[in-house]
Amino acid sequence: MSSVVERFLRYIQIDTRSDHEGKGTPSTSIQFDLARLLEKELKELSLQDVHVSDLCFVTATLPSNVSHPVPVIGFNAHIDTSPDFSGTNVKPQIVKAYDGGDIVLNAAENIVLSPREFPELSKYVGQTLITTDGTTLLGADDKAGIAEIMAAIEILVCNPELPHGTIKVAFTSDEEIGTAASLFDTKKFGADFAYTVDGGGIGALNYENFNAARARVTIQGRSVHPGTAKNKMINALQVAIEFHNLLPAAERPEYTEKYEGFFHLIQLEGTVESASFGYLIRDHSADSFAARKALLARIADQINAKYGSGTVTLEIHDQYRNMRELIEPVMHIVDTAKAAMLAVGIEPVIEPIRGGTDGAQFTYNGLPTPNLFTGGHNAHGRYEFIPIPSMEKATQVILKIIEMYATRSS
Repeated sequence: MSSVVERFLRYIQIDTRSDHEGKGTPSTSIQFDLARLLEKELKELSLQDVHVSDLCFVTATLPSNVSHPVPVIGFNAHIDTSPDFSGTNVKPQIVKAYDGGDIVLNAAENIVLSPREFPELSKYVGQTLITTDGTTLLGADDKAGIAEIMAAIEILVCNPELPHGTIKVAFTSDEEIGTAASLFDTKKFGADFAYTVDGGGIGALNYENFNAARARVTIQGRSVHPGTAKNKMINALQVAIEFHNLLPAAERPEYTEKYEGFFHLIQLEGTVESASFGYLIRDHSADSFAARKALLARIADQINAKYGSGTVTLEIHDQYRNMRELIEPVMHIVDTAKAAMLAVGIEPVIEPIRGGTDGAQFTYNGLPTPNLFTGGHNAHGRYEFIPIPSMEKATQVILKIIEMYATRSS
């Protein structure tokens, strides 16, 4: 079993879910469990400046082994997994020589990973896949990225004849909830540019992403006995439904693709007296993104005008921005990644991220950081899987990027 696979299977045993409602950074203390393991492994590889911060950021340095000037390159992946699905007691299944048919994840619960629902499976016939057992997510987002970076570092350390400049490593917390990357000190990190390893299927290369915000809506109702409620009751749950139905139904994640933005309802709870719910707001266009936030504000005003001031309270917090405009002036980092993929036999698939990465925030903090594939599919749920050859190719791409910069400058 290759090093990248061994590492991946080890890392996914550690539950690292973040929490939208968590206080502070990291939002969950369990993220430190993996951070401390990574700290230990980096020290065993004799990297320098290995550190775990109070924010659960793991950083380390592999010094250059060449005498000529070479750019300092950073590689980043995130420690946390999505709070949307259980990451506890992950039981990976190894599917050897996938035959192209249905994969039974859990016979007892009749959970099946099928190419009818997930046609991308057909790309991997004959390959060995790692899947879930149907009861948890797998954690390839982004423990595959961590494993791929660590495997590449291990190869460089064990093969000192391979030329490389100074390599910086960063494993960060709370990426899935979009709250920690803005706290990462990119200047102290000391890279000239970086790559997140947090993408999807093999070949994916991203340098543009959603503009992102999170909205929280609170409804204050008026509870009255239903027998005497006429012209008195304001049912907060009904008002919440009314608010939601004023948003365009076609602009939800399940109906959008490519450059189309959306409103994503992620939480709803309440009673007749009060209710609260939350949205993720996403759009690649800055103008459309602003229009989405303005629409939420207009709906809040409309409902307050109907039911009375203070019925609706709307809070919107920006999370990250589209990094494209800041990557374009340094496109050599994207072009090098493309060339590296081609050199190891992968056709690059350049597409916008329908989400975000820590790299987007890093980019706006002065560290240009496009995104490389991990090989994983169907993140955040029970149908997540990753082909082993894709993980191995991701490691090769990392190594090839490092080699290209080290030899280009000689």
